[in-house]
Amino acid sequence: MKKLLFLAAVAALFIGCKQLSAASSESLQEAYQDYWRTGMSVNQWEVQAEDSMKEGVGYSGASSLDQTADYPMIAQHFGWVVPENCMKCEVIHPEEDRYDFTLADQLVEKALANGQQVVGHCLIWHSQCAPWFFVDKEGNQVTAEVLKQRMHDHIFTILDHFRGKVMGWDVVNEAFEDDGSLRRSPFYEILGEEFIPLAFQYAHEADSTIELYYNDYSMYKPEKVKAVVEFFRPFVDKGMRLDAIGMQAHLFLGDQDYPTLYEQSIREIATLGIPSQFTELDLSVLPNPYAMEGANISANFEYSEELDPYTDGLPAEVQEQADAFWVDFYKMLMRNRENVLRVSFWCFNDANSWRNDWPVKGRTEYATLFDRNSQPKPTIQKLIDLVNSEKEKK
Repeated sequence: MKKLLFLAAVAALFIGCKQLSAASSESLQEAYQDYWRTGMSVNQWEVQAEDSMKEGVGYSGASSLDQTADYPMIAQHFGWVVPENCMKCEVIHPEEDRYDFTLADQLVEKALANGQQVVGHCLIWHSQCAPWFFVDKEGNQVTAEVLKQRMHDHIFTILDHFRGKVMGWDVVNEAFEDDGSLRRSPFYEILGEEFIPLAFQYAHEADSTIELYYNDYSMYKPEKVKAVVEFFRPFVDKGMRLDAIGMQAHLFLGDQDYPTLYEQSIREIATLGIPSQFTELDLSVLPNPYAMEGANISANFEYSEELDPYTDGLPAEVQEQADAFWVDFYKMLMRNRENVLRVSFWCFNDANSWRNDWPVKGRTEYATLFDRNSQPKPTIQKLIDLVNSEKEKK
């Protein structure tokens, strides 16, 4: 009898270990495949090792110019990829009569070879836009008609190049201020608010088969979300193709009740009859004395040791707080799954996160789901366990 009990105990232990192993090997995208698309941003050094950075172009994620060893982990956990920089205007269309698809093509081909889908980022954005776009040869601001033609040619050329390979695009990026007013960007100064529906019109005309998105930051603010929704409502009612509104969600630990605020935003966007998507998720665990919000990349502040407290590693209790935050955030997402199209994170590991340099340059940040050695943090398994527990209840 004792022998049988012993064997039963050993068998139970073996089964438990096997189940634990199976759970540990499950990827984040597999766990949530029935809920939403799971994505990650990708930089060019994860795609292909480089000898140097492209001159005149600012990039995040340059901790190493060979990060190709990280790509298998990216492909395992994330079925959707977004280029961090290589499809932005300053890279892909640096001069009026010259396009450079080198880096973008490398990324797209690698993603497709790994069974991933690609979201293009982004077609029209005032920041990281090539300087020639808004001026003539004498340096004077171009007319409305000239800018319309440049937008048209830019969008048509890029979408034609990636036809059948990139299935969705951030058509317009960050066109609203935090208070809900339209940003006075060069696009707005020359064309007024017309540049937004024009961009979507051109994109749909260029390729009617792909999904089209609007993308912005600070979308937890009720006044901004409502302004965006009400701006697009008449266009959607008239048949504009708008497949989702993207919320970047660059978050700060302990600053806001983000789950509650974003739940309200999801429901507000749903009144348009379209879903939301989280496009650039990350979580700063460092002090935020400047009460920074959103992702205004032009805002930077002076470094001090007080603002960089974890240079020797993140304390376990802070990691636990971050894990608890993500679990609460995912619980909110699961409650609203019917109105969430995609959940994408920005930057693969802590070493490459742009949050190391924003809003204070040179800090040691822990904003991603993977540590500086590209190892998954406990967060990932906790999120997998969360959804598996939910599935068991059904």
